[in-house]
Amino acid sequence: MTAGAQRNGRGHSAAAGRPEGASAVVVGGGLAGTTAALALADAGLRVTLVEGRPRLGGLVFSFRRGFGGGDLSVDNGQHVFLRCCTAYSGFLERLGATHLVPLQDRMDVPVLDADRMRLGRLRRTALPVPLHLAKSLALYPHLSPAERAGVVRATLALKGLDPDDPALDAVDFGSWLRRYGQSARAVEALWDLVGVATLNATAGDASLGLAAKVFKTGLLSDPGAADIGWSRVPLGDVHDTLARTALEKAGVRLALRTRASRVARTDDGWQVSVSSGPHDREQLTAGTVVLALPQRETHALLPDGALDDKDRLLGIGTAPILNVHVVYDRKVLHRPFFAAVGSPVQWVFDRTDASGIARLPEGAGCQYLALSQSAAQEEIEQPVAKLRARYLPELERLLPAARGARIRDFFVTRERTATFAPEPGVGRLRPAARTRTAGLYMAGAWTATGWPATMEGAVRSGTVAAREALTELGFPQGQLPQEAA
Repeated sequence: MTAGAQRNGRGHSAAAGRPEGASAVVVGGGLAGTTAALALADAGLRVTLVEGRPRLGGLVFSFRRGFGGGDLSVDNGQHVFLRCCTAYSGFLERLGATHLVPLQDRMDVPVLDADRMRLGRLRRTALPVPLHLAKSLALYPHLSPAERAGVVRATLALKGLDPDDPALDAVDFGSWLRRYGQSARAVEALWDLVGVATLNATAGDASLGLAAKVFKTGLLSDPGAADIGWSRVPLGDVHDTLARTALEKAGVRLALRTRASRVARTDDGWQVSVSSGPHDREQLTAGTVVLALPQRETHALLPDGALDDKDRLLGIGTAPILNVHVVYDRKVLHRPFFAAVGSPVQWVFDRTDASGIARLPEGAGCQYLALSQSAAQEEIEQPVAKLRARYLPELERLLPAARGARIRDFFVTRERTATFAPEPGVGRLRPAARTRTAGLYMAGAWTATGWPATMEGAVRSGTVAAREALTELGFPQGQLPQEAA
Protein backbone atom coordinates (compact mmCIF):
# COMPACT_ATOMS: atom_id res chain seq x y z
CA MET A 1 0.00 0.00 0.00
CA THR A 2 3.01 2.25 0.26
CA ALA A 3 5.87 3.05 -2.06
CA GLY A 4 8.91 5.27 -2.07
CA ALA A 5 10.63 6.85 0.91
CA GLN A 6 10.37 10.59 0.47
CA ARG A 7 8.72 12.93 3.00
CA ASN A 8 5.52 14.78 2.29
CA GLY A 9 4.65 18.26 3.44
CA ARG A 10 2.76 17.13 6.55
CA GLY A 11 5.74 15.59 8.31
CA HIS A 12 4.62 12.07 7.34
CA SER A 13 6.73 9.53 5.52
CA ALA A 14 5.18 8.94 2.10
CA ALA A 15 6.54 5.41 2.30
CA ALA A 16 4.88 4.69 5.60
CA GLY A 17 2.15 7.33 5.57
CA ARG A 18 2.69 8.07 9.25
CA PRO A 19 4.31 10.47 11.66
CA GLU A 20 7.87 9.35 12.25
CA GLY A 21 7.99 6.54 14.82
CA ALA A 22 4.21 6.14 15.19
CA SER A 23 3.26 2.92 16.95
CA ALA A 24 0.15 1.15 18.19
CA VAL A 25 -0.86 -1.69 20.48
CA VAL A 26 -4.07 -3.57 19.70
CA VAL A 27 -5.39 -5.69 22.56
CA GLY A 28 -7.55 -8.55 21.32
CA GLY A 29 -7.09 -10.80 18.29
CA GLY A 30 -10.68 -11.38 17.25
CA LEU A 31 -12.11 -10.00 14.02
CA ALA A 32 -12.26 -6.44 15.39
CA GLY A 33 -8.67 -6.48 16.62
CA THR A 34 -7.30 -8.16 13.52
CA THR A 35 -9.06 -5.63 11.31
CA ALA A 36 -7.76 -2.67 13.33
CA ALA A 37 -4.21 -4.05 13.41
CA LEU A 38 -4.15 -4.60 9.65
CA ALA A 39 -5.53 -1.13 8.93
CA LEU A 40 -3.00 0.56 11.22
CA ALA A 41 -0.11 -1.48 9.84
CA ASP A 42 -1.19 -0.78 6.26
CA ALA A 43 -1.01 2.91 7.12
CA GLY A 44 2.59 2.43 8.22
CA LEU A 45 2.36 2.24 12.01
CA ARG A 46 4.45 -0.24 13.97
CA VAL A 47 1.76 -2.46 15.48
CA THR A 48 1.80 -5.06 18.24
CA LEU A 49 -1.26 -7.30 18.53
CA VAL A 50 -1.79 -8.82 21.98
CA GLU A 51 -4.03 -11.88 22.32
CA GLY A 52 -4.49 -14.05 25.41
CA ARG A 53 -5.36 -17.18 23.47
CA PRO A 54 -2.82 -19.21 21.47
CA ARG A 55 -4.77 -18.36 18.31
CA LEU A 56 -6.52 -15.55 16.50
CA GLY A 57 -10.21 -15.32 15.62
CA GLY A 58 -11.87 -14.66 18.98
CA LEU A 59 -15.20 -16.47 19.02
CA VAL A 60 -14.79 -17.57 15.39
CA PHE A 61 -12.50 -20.58 15.66
CA SER A 62 -11.95 -24.29 15.13
CA PHE A 63 -10.55 -27.08 17.24
CA ARG A 64 -9.58 -30.73 16.80
CA ARG A 65 -11.59 -33.63 18.17
CA GLY A 66 -10.55 -37.26 18.05
CA PHE A 67 -12.66 -39.44 15.76
CA GLY A 68 -12.13 -42.75 14.02
CA GLY A 69 -8.36 -42.94 14.34
CA GLY A 70 -7.80 -39.29 13.45
CA ASP A 71 -8.91 -35.76 14.21
CA LEU A 72 -12.15 -34.12 13.22
CA SER A 73 -11.93 -30.39 12.54
CA VAL A 74 -14.78 -28.74 14.47
CA ASP A 75 -15.97 -25.14 14.23
CA ASN A 76 -17.11 -23.82 17.59
CA GLY A 77 -20.32 -22.70 15.90
CA GLN A 78 -21.87 -22.16 12.51
CA HIS A 79 -21.04 -18.66 11.28
CA VAL A 80 -22.68 -17.23 8.17
CA PHE A 81 -22.75 -13.83 6.50
CA LEU A 82 -24.80 -12.13 3.81
CA ARG A 83 -23.87 -10.35 0.62
CA CYS A 84 -24.78 -7.07 2.33
CA CYS A 85 -21.92 -7.69 4.79
CA THR A 86 -19.51 -5.70 2.65
CA ALA A 87 -16.97 -5.00 5.40
CA TYR A 88 -16.60 -8.70 6.20
CA SER A 89 -16.32 -9.49 2.49
CA GLY A 90 -13.53 -6.93 2.25
CA PHE A 91 -11.85 -8.53 5.26
CA LEU A 92 -11.94 -11.93 3.56
CA GLU A 93 -10.43 -10.38 0.44
CA ARG A 94 -7.65 -8.81 2.53
CA LEU A 95 -6.87 -12.26 3.96
CA GLY A 96 -6.97 -13.91 0.54
CA ALA A 97 -9.87 -16.10 1.66
CA THR A 98 -12.75 -15.10 -0.61
CA HIS A 99 -12.65 -18.39 -2.52
CA LEU A 100 -12.89 -20.34 0.74
CA VAL A 101 -16.02 -18.54 1.95
CA PRO A 102 -18.28 -18.25 -1.10
CA LEU A 103 -21.79 -16.84 -1.34
CA GLN A 104 -24.90 -18.40 -2.82
CA ASP A 105 -25.68 -17.23 -6.35
CA ARG A 106 -29.11 -16.30 -5.02
CA MET A 107 -30.67 -16.50 -1.57
CA ASP A 108 -32.32 -19.88 -1.15
CA VAL A 109 -33.36 -21.07 2.31
CA PRO A 110 -35.18 -24.41 2.67
CA VAL A 111 -37.61 -24.21 5.61
CA LEU A 112 -39.11 -27.43 6.94
CA ASP A 113 -42.30 -27.44 9.03
CA ALA A 114 -41.78 -30.23 11.53
CA ASP A 115 -45.46 -30.58 12.42
CA ARG A 116 -46.79 -30.81 8.88
CA MET A 117 -43.61 -32.29 7.36
CA ARG A 118 -43.83 -29.80 4.56
CA LEU A 119 -40.90 -28.06 2.91
CA GLY A 120 -41.06 -24.39 1.93
CA ARG A 121 -38.41 -22.12 0.50
CA LEU A 122 -37.48 -18.51 0.93
CA ARG A 123 -35.64 -17.53 -2.24
CA ARG A 124 -35.25 -14.43 -4.27
CA THR A 125 -35.53 -13.57 -7.93
CA ALA A 126 -33.61 -10.93 -9.88
CA LEU A 127 -36.52 -8.49 -9.73
CA PRO A 128 -36.01 -5.19 -7.89
CA VAL A 129 -36.78 -4.78 -4.19
CA PRO A 130 -39.34 -5.67 -2.83
CA LEU A 131 -40.59 -7.70 -5.79
CA HIS A 132 -37.56 -9.99 -5.51
CA LEU A 133 -39.31 -11.86 -2.67
CA ALA A 134 -42.90 -11.58 -3.89
CA LYS A 135 -43.09 -14.98 -5.59
CA SER A 136 -41.40 -16.74 -2.69
CA LEU A 137 -43.77 -15.20 -0.16
CA ALA A 138 -46.83 -15.94 -2.29
CA LEU A 139 -45.87 -19.62 -2.38
CA TYR A 140 -44.57 -19.90 1.19
CA PRO A 141 -46.61 -22.80 2.60
CA HIS A 142 -46.00 -22.12 6.28
CA LEU A 143 -48.28 -19.06 6.34
CA SER A 144 -51.93 -18.66 5.44
CA PRO A 145 -52.94 -16.25 2.66
CA ALA A 146 -54.09 -13.75 5.31
CA GLU A 147 -50.77 -14.06 7.15
CA ARG A 148 -48.83 -13.50 3.93
CA ALA A 149 -50.83 -10.36 3.23
CA GLY A 150 -50.12 -9.21 6.78
CA VAL A 151 -46.39 -9.77 6.25
CA VAL A 152 -46.51 -7.53 3.18
CA ARG A 153 -48.17 -4.74 5.18
CA ALA A 154 -45.63 -5.04 8.00
CA THR A 155 -42.75 -5.12 5.52
CA LEU A 156 -43.91 -1.88 3.91
CA ALA A 157 -44.17 -0.29 7.37
CA LEU A 158 -40.71 -1.59 8.27
CA LYS A 159 -39.31 -0.08 5.09
CA GLY A 160 -40.29 3.35 6.38
CA LEU A 161 -38.39 3.04 9.68
CA ASP A 162 -35.02 4.65 10.31
CA PRO A 163 -32.81 2.17 12.24
CA ASP A 164 -30.77 5.10 13.58
CA ASP A 165 -33.81 6.75 15.19
CA PRO A 166 -33.09 6.59 18.96
CA ALA A 167 -36.80 6.16 19.65
CA LEU A 168 -36.75 2.73 18.01
CA ASP A 169 -34.09 1.53 20.43
CA ALA A 170 -36.57 1.75 23.33
CA VAL A 171 -39.20 -0.44 21.64
CA ASP A 172 -39.13 -4.22 21.35
CA PHE A 173 -39.61 -5.76 17.93
CA GLY A 174 -42.28 -8.19 19.12
CA SER A 175 -44.61 -5.42 20.27
CA TRP A 176 -44.16 -3.64 16.97
CA LEU A 177 -45.01 -6.82 15.03
CA ARG A 178 -48.18 -7.34 17.08
CA ARG A 179 -49.15 -3.73 16.44
CA TYR A 180 -48.96 -4.51 12.72
CA GLY A 181 -51.12 -7.60 13.03
CA GLN A 182 -48.49 -10.31 12.88
CA SER A 183 -49.75 -13.64 14.19
CA ALA A 184 -47.70 -15.90 16.44
CA ARG A 185 -47.30 -18.23 13.47
CA ALA A 186 -45.99 -15.43 11.24
CA VAL A 187 -43.50 -14.43 13.89
CA GLU A 188 -42.23 -18.00 14.27
CA ALA A 189 -42.20 -18.98 10.60
CA LEU A 190 -40.72 -15.78 9.19
CA TRP A 191 -39.71 -12.92 11.46
CA ASP A 192 -38.00 -15.03 14.15
CA LEU A 193 -36.68 -17.46 11.57
CA VAL A 194 -34.46 -14.63 10.34
CA GLY A 195 -34.28 -12.49 13.46
CA VAL A 196 -33.18 -15.10 15.99
CA ALA A 197 -30.30 -16.19 13.75
CA THR A 198 -29.09 -12.63 13.12
CA LEU A 199 -29.94 -10.90 16.39
CA ASN A 200 -29.54 -13.83 18.80
CA ALA A 201 -32.87 -12.92 20.39
CA THR A 202 -36.54 -13.54 19.79
CA ALA A 203 -38.62 -10.63 18.57
CA GLY A 204 -39.91 -9.80 22.05
CA ASP A 205 -36.38 -9.46 23.41
CA ALA A 206 -34.89 -7.48 20.53
CA SER A 207 -34.59 -3.75 19.97
CA LEU A 208 -36.79 -2.52 17.13
CA GLY A 209 -33.88 -0.40 15.92
CA LEU A 210 -31.58 -3.40 15.52
CA ALA A 211 -34.35 -5.50 13.98
CA ALA A 212 -35.07 -2.73 11.48
CA LYS A 213 -31.36 -2.66 10.62
CA VAL A 214 -31.34 -6.41 9.95
CA PHE A 215 -34.47 -6.56 7.82
CA LYS A 216 -34.00 -3.30 5.94
CA THR A 217 -30.37 -4.02 5.10
CA GLY A 218 -30.70 -7.75 4.45
CA LEU A 219 -34.06 -7.95 2.71
CA LEU A 220 -35.02 -4.47 1.55
CA SER A 221 -31.84 -2.77 0.35
CA ASP A 222 -30.83 -4.77 -2.73
CA PRO A 223 -32.12 -7.96 -4.39
CA GLY A 224 -28.95 -9.85 -3.58
CA ALA A 225 -28.37 -8.47 -0.09
CA ALA A 226 -29.50 -11.64 1.71
CA ASP A 227 -27.55 -14.16 -0.37
CA ILE A 228 -25.89 -16.40 2.23
CA GLY A 229 -22.22 -17.27 2.55
CA TRP A 230 -20.38 -19.63 4.88
CA SER A 231 -16.93 -21.12 5.15
CA ARG A 232 -16.27 -24.32 3.23
CA VAL A 233 -13.11 -24.88 5.29
CA PRO A 234 -12.58 -24.86 9.06
CA LEU A 235 -13.01 -21.36 10.48
CA GLY A 236 -9.52 -21.50 11.96
CA ASP A 237 -8.01 -21.86 8.49
CA VAL A 238 -9.36 -18.41 7.68
CA HIS A 239 -9.51 -16.41 10.90
CA ASP A 240 -6.34 -17.78 12.47
CA THR A 241 -4.03 -19.23 9.82
CA LEU A 242 -4.67 -16.77 6.98
CA ALA A 243 -5.16 -13.85 9.38
CA ARG A 244 -1.83 -14.59 11.01
CA THR A 245 -0.11 -14.70 7.62
CA ALA A 246 -1.66 -11.36 6.59
CA LEU A 247 -0.66 -9.69 9.86
CA GLU A 248 2.90 -10.96 9.70
CA LYS A 249 3.25 -9.82 6.09
CA ALA A 250 1.98 -6.39 7.16
CA GLY A 251 4.73 -6.25 9.79
CA VAL A 252 2.51 -6.71 12.83
CA ARG A 253 4.21 -8.20 15.86
CA LEU A 254 2.00 -10.97 17.26
CA ALA A 255 2.03 -11.59 21.00
CA LEU A 256 -0.16 -14.67 21.49
CA ARG A 257 -0.76 -16.33 24.85
CA THR A 258 -0.21 -12.84 26.24
CA ARG A 259 -2.66 -10.93 28.41
CA ALA A 260 -2.92 -7.23 29.08
CA SER A 261 -3.42 -6.34 32.74
CA ARG A 262 -3.16 -2.54 32.72
CA VAL A 263 -3.37 0.39 30.32
CA ALA A 264 -1.90 3.64 31.62
CA ARG A 265 -1.29 7.09 30.19
CA THR A 266 2.31 8.34 30.20
CA ASP A 267 3.97 11.59 29.23
CA ASP A 268 4.85 10.12 25.82
CA GLY A 269 1.68 8.14 25.09
CA TRP A 270 0.51 4.84 26.51
CA GLN A 271 1.95 1.95 28.44
CA VAL A 272 0.32 -1.48 28.24
CA SER A 273 1.36 -4.02 30.88
CA VAL A 274 1.29 -7.56 29.47
CA SER A 275 2.38 -10.99 30.61
CA SER A 276 2.67 -14.40 28.99
CA GLY A 277 3.39 -16.16 32.26
CA PRO A 278 4.05 -15.52 35.95
CA HIS A 279 7.68 -14.59 35.27
CA ASP A 280 7.36 -13.12 31.78
CA ARG A 281 6.11 -9.56 32.00
CA GLU A 282 6.59 -6.69 29.57
CA GLN A 283 5.69 -3.03 29.29
CA LEU A 284 4.60 -2.05 25.78
CA THR A 285 4.69 1.63 24.89
CA ALA A 286 2.81 3.21 22.02
CA GLY A 287 1.13 6.39 20.94
CA THR A 288 -2.09 4.56 20.08
CA VAL A 289 -3.97 1.78 21.88
CA VAL A 290 -7.04 -0.05 20.58
CA LEU A 291 -8.95 -2.21 23.06
CA ALA A 292 -10.66 -4.85 20.92
CA LEU A 293 -12.09 -6.95 23.73
CA PRO A 294 -15.56 -7.85 25.05
CA GLN A 295 -17.28 -5.12 27.02
CA ARG A 296 -16.42 -6.40 30.49
CA GLU A 297 -12.73 -6.89 29.71
CA THR A 298 -12.67 -3.45 28.12
CA HIS A 299 -14.24 -1.96 31.24
CA ALA A 300 -11.54 -3.55 33.38
CA LEU A 301 -8.72 -1.99 31.32
CA LEU A 302 -10.17 1.45 30.64
CA PRO A 303 -8.43 4.14 32.71
CA ASP A 304 -10.63 6.40 34.79
CA GLY A 305 -11.93 9.32 32.79
CA ALA A 306 -11.71 7.54 29.43
CA LEU A 307 -15.52 7.56 29.21
CA ASP A 308 -18.10 9.79 30.83
CA ASP A 309 -19.48 6.71 32.59
CA LYS A 310 -17.54 3.58 31.84
CA ASP A 311 -19.83 1.54 34.11
CA ARG A 312 -22.50 1.73 31.44
CA LEU A 313 -20.49 -0.90 29.56
CA LEU A 314 -21.49 -3.33 32.30
CA GLY A 315 -25.11 -2.70 31.39
CA ILE A 316 -24.59 -4.28 27.96
CA GLY A 317 -25.75 -7.84 28.52
CA THR A 318 -24.73 -11.01 26.73
CA ALA A 319 -26.64 -13.77 24.95
CA PRO A 320 -25.63 -17.41 24.44
CA ILE A 321 -25.52 -19.71 21.43
CA LEU A 322 -25.62 -23.49 21.76
CA ASN A 323 -24.21 -25.71 19.02
CA VAL A 324 -25.15 -29.36 18.75
CA HIS A 325 -22.85 -31.62 16.73
CA VAL A 326 -23.99 -35.02 15.42
CA VAL A 327 -22.07 -37.52 13.30
CA TYR A 328 -24.14 -40.20 11.57
CA ASP A 329 -22.79 -43.35 9.97
CA ARG A 330 -24.51 -42.47 6.70
CA LYS A 331 -25.87 -39.54 4.72
CA VAL A 332 -29.16 -38.31 6.17
CA LEU A 333 -29.34 -34.77 4.74
CA HIS A 334 -29.16 -34.06 1.02
CA ARG A 335 -28.83 -30.28 1.02
CA PRO A 336 -26.17 -27.93 2.47
CA PHE A 337 -28.49 -26.60 5.19
CA PHE A 338 -32.07 -26.01 6.20
CA ALA A 339 -34.09 -24.17 8.83
CA ALA A 340 -36.97 -25.63 10.81
CA VAL A 341 -40.22 -24.32 12.28
CA GLY A 342 -42.47 -26.12 14.72
CA SER A 343 -39.38 -27.67 16.27
CA PRO A 344 -36.72 -26.79 18.84
CA VAL A 345 -34.23 -27.25 16.00
CA GLN A 346 -33.42 -23.91 14.37
CA TRP A 347 -30.75 -24.25 11.65
CA VAL A 348 -28.91 -27.39 10.51
CA PHE A 349 -25.74 -27.34 8.41
CA ASP A 350 -23.84 -30.15 6.72
CA ARG A 351 -20.22 -29.81 7.91
CA THR A 352 -19.00 -33.11 6.44
CA ASP A 353 -16.60 -31.70 3.85
CA ALA A 354 -15.23 -28.87 6.01
CA SER A 355 -14.55 -31.21 8.92
CA GLY A 356 -12.40 -33.56 6.86
CA ILE A 357 -14.24 -36.60 8.22
CA ALA A 358 -14.17 -38.48 4.91
CA ARG A 359 -10.37 -38.54 5.04
CA LEU A 360 -10.29 -40.26 8.43
CA PRO A 361 -9.81 -44.05 8.66
CA GLU A 362 -13.33 -44.64 10.02
CA GLY A 363 -15.05 -41.63 8.49
CA ALA A 364 -15.96 -42.91 5.03
CA GLY A 365 -19.68 -42.58 4.40
CA CYS A 366 -20.33 -40.59 7.60
CA GLN A 367 -22.18 -37.28 7.67
CA TYR A 368 -21.51 -34.55 10.21
CA LEU A 369 -24.35 -32.14 10.97
CA ALA A 370 -24.13 -29.01 13.12
CA LEU A 371 -27.20 -27.44 14.70
CA SER A 372 -26.97 -23.74 15.49
CA GLN A 373 -29.29 -22.80 18.36
CA SER A 374 -29.40 -19.06 19.04
CA ALA A 375 -31.06 -17.32 21.99
CA ALA A 376 -30.33 -20.50 23.96
CA GLN A 377 -30.70 -19.12 27.49
CA GLU A 378 -32.87 -22.04 28.62
CA GLU A 379 -30.54 -24.74 27.28
CA ILE A 380 -27.02 -23.39 27.51
CA GLU A 381 -26.28 -25.11 30.83
CA GLN A 382 -28.21 -28.32 30.24
CA PRO A 383 -26.16 -31.54 30.41
CA VAL A 384 -25.20 -33.29 27.19
CA ALA A 385 -27.40 -36.29 27.98
CA LYS A 386 -30.49 -34.10 28.21
CA LEU A 387 -29.65 -32.30 24.97
CA ARG A 388 -29.05 -35.61 23.26
CA ALA A 389 -32.46 -36.87 24.39
CA ARG A 390 -34.06 -33.68 23.06
CA TYR A 391 -32.36 -33.21 19.70
CA LEU A 392 -31.77 -36.70 18.30
CA PRO A 393 -35.51 -37.52 18.19
CA GLU A 394 -36.16 -34.12 16.62
CA LEU A 395 -33.62 -34.80 13.89
CA GLU A 396 -35.27 -38.15 13.23
CA ARG A 397 -38.62 -36.37 12.96
CA LEU A 398 -37.18 -33.84 10.51
CA LEU A 399 -34.94 -36.24 8.57
CA PRO A 400 -36.54 -39.65 7.97
CA ALA A 401 -33.20 -41.05 6.76
CA ALA A 402 -31.79 -40.50 10.26
CA ARG A 403 -34.22 -42.96 11.85
CA GLY A 404 -32.14 -46.02 11.06
CA ALA A 405 -28.75 -44.37 11.22
CA ARG A 406 -26.17 -45.04 13.92
CA ILE A 407 -24.83 -42.12 15.92
CA ARG A 408 -21.04 -42.13 15.64
CA ASP A 409 -20.53 -39.02 17.79
CA PHE A 410 -22.62 -36.47 19.65
CA PHE A 411 -21.25 -33.43 21.45
CA VAL A 412 -22.08 -29.79 22.13
CA THR A 413 -20.17 -26.53 22.15
CA ARG A 414 -21.40 -23.65 24.26
CA GLU A 415 -20.74 -19.97 23.73
CA ARG A 416 -22.24 -18.51 26.89
CA THR A 417 -21.41 -14.94 25.94
CA ALA A 418 -21.57 -15.36 22.17
CA THR A 419 -22.98 -11.88 21.46
CA PHE A 420 -24.12 -8.77 23.21
CA ALA A 421 -27.82 -8.92 24.07
CA PRO A 422 -29.75 -6.79 21.53
CA GLU A 423 -32.45 -5.88 24.03
CA PRO A 424 -34.37 -2.60 23.91
CA GLY A 425 -32.25 0.25 25.29
CA VAL A 426 -28.89 -1.28 24.39
CA GLY A 427 -28.24 1.37 21.75
CA ARG A 428 -27.77 4.15 24.30
CA LEU A 429 -25.18 2.02 26.11
CA ARG A 430 -22.99 1.18 23.11
CA PRO A 431 -20.00 3.55 22.99
CA ALA A 432 -18.27 5.11 20.01
CA ALA A 433 -14.75 4.02 19.10
CA ARG A 434 -13.08 7.21 20.35
CA THR A 435 -12.66 7.70 24.08
CA ARG A 436 -12.22 11.00 25.91
CA THR A 437 -8.48 10.34 26.19
CA ALA A 438 -6.25 10.99 23.18
CA GLY A 439 -4.80 7.89 21.60
CA LEU A 440 -7.20 5.37 23.19
CA TYR A 441 -9.92 3.63 21.17
CA MET A 442 -12.37 0.75 21.49
CA ALA A 443 -13.46 -1.87 18.98
CA GLY A 444 -15.83 -4.82 19.10
CA ALA A 445 -19.21 -5.79 17.70
CA TRP A 446 -20.78 -4.39 20.90
CA THR A 447 -19.60 -0.84 20.16
CA ALA A 448 -21.80 1.67 18.31
CA THR A 449 -21.61 0.20 14.82
CA GLY A 450 -25.35 0.34 14.17
CA TRP A 451 -25.22 -3.41 13.47
CA PRO A 452 -26.13 -6.34 15.71
CA ALA A 453 -23.42 -8.65 17.03
CA THR A 454 -22.22 -10.12 13.75
CA MET A 455 -18.89 -10.69 12.05
CA GLU A 456 -19.80 -7.68 9.92
CA GLY A 457 -20.22 -5.50 13.01
CA ALA A 458 -16.91 -6.67 14.44
CA VAL A 459 -14.99 -5.86 11.25
CA ARG A 460 -16.68 -2.48 10.90
CA SER A 461 -15.75 -1.62 14.48
CA GLY A 462 -12.09 -2.38 13.82
CA THR A 463 -12.09 -0.19 10.74
CA VAL A 464 -13.75 2.70 12.58
CA ALA A 465 -11.26 2.49 15.46
CA ALA A 466 -8.35 2.58 13.00
CA ARG A 467 -9.86 5.53 11.12
CA GLU A 468 -10.32 7.47 14.34
CA ALA A 469 -6.76 6.75 15.40
CA LEU A 470 -5.26 7.75 12.06
CA THR A 471 -7.39 10.90 11.91
CA GLU A 472 -6.08 11.93 15.31
CA LEU A 473 -2.54 11.30 14.08
CA GLY A 474 -3.12 13.74 11.24
CA PHE A 475 -3.63 11.43 8.29
CA PRO A 476 -5.56 13.07 5.44
CA GLN A 477 -8.95 11.68 4.49
CA GLY A 478 -7.62 10.04 1.35
CA GLN A 479 -5.18 7.88 3.32
CA LEU A 480 -7.71 6.51 5.80
CA PRO A 481 -9.07 2.93 5.57
CA GLN A 482 -12.38 3.04 3.79
CA GLU A 483 -15.55 2.28 5.72
CA ALA A 484 -17.88 -0.18 4.05
CA ALA A 485 -21.02 1.13 2.42
